[in-house]
Amino acid sequence: MKCRLCPRECNVDRQNGEKGICGVTGTGIYGARAALHMWEEPCISGENGSGTVFFSGCPLRCVYCQNYQIAKADVGTEIAVDRLSEIFLELQEKKAENINLVTPTHYTLEIIKAIEMAKEKGLDIPIVYNCSGYEKVETLRKLDGIVDIYLTDFKYIDKAIAKRYSRAEDYPEIAMEALAEMIRQCGDAEFDERGMMQKGVIVRHLLLPGYLDNAKDVVKYVYETYGDRVFLSLMNQYTPLPHVEAYPEINRRVTEEEYEVLVDYAIEIGVENGFVQEGETAEESFIPSFDNEGWN
Repeated sequence: MKCRLCPRECNVDRQNGEKGICGVTGTGIYGARAALHMWEEPCISGENGSGTVFFSGCPLRCVYCQNYQIAKADVGTEIAVDRLSEIFLELQEKKAENINLVTPTHYTLEIIKAIEMAKEKGLDIPIVYNCSGYEKVETLRKLDGIVDIYLTDFKYIDKAIAKRYSRAEDYPEIAMEALAEMIRQCGDAEFDERGMMQKGVIVRHLLLPGYLDNAKDVVKYVYETYGDRVFLSLMNQYTPLPHVEAYPEINRRVTEEEYEVLVDYAIEIGVENGFVQEGETAEESFIPSFDNEGWN
């Protein structure tokens, strides 16, 4: 079967050994970590942690990716659908607040099967689809009624920036269409009595050094289009790893001033539902160890 799950539409036959742009081939599911994770937004991590499942490979492959080893599919072990369903149940048994699917796009069909299997055996916590925002509406529609929370990036509204750092000049229009579909599916945010999100959409934006105007434009578009129906998460944790040396303009951390200007701008235009990061967050503690914990 030719793969056309993501906007790249590379049309390769992964099941017969061809490798997609996502870096993945074969019929199995590759990943390198399934564990409780405390570094998401408060309404996702809560007190117990989010049950994050890190999949190998990525259709977008940004040059500055903090999880570049797993994004390039350099790490990861193959499992079958039934094992993935067991992992979901094991995370629930560990009191995970939700099942958090990280970079799941290229495994959408297998994930749907695994969730259905797990629900038959008692899985009843929210499903979080944690993605880059570079998603096909057609693929997202397959998740209607399955995903409870979309935790999506909105990286660029400037095509030139999208092309330089993600080789995806069409990112802005794709992300806009995808976000509209996510909101159609999940609607206004819903929370339980502990303040944990049960349904809704969170839009993340990672501020890149030197690209404050792009960040402002993203915030403006999301807020003016959807208002407080979505939660905006403004992130300052960008970490310049060795592989960005070829891009000297982003080979530094975001300054406190840059981030403060972005947060102030969001407040000025009326954003009320949002998350900000405080203190020294641009450090390697945000990069998990991909050691197959909870995977095999």
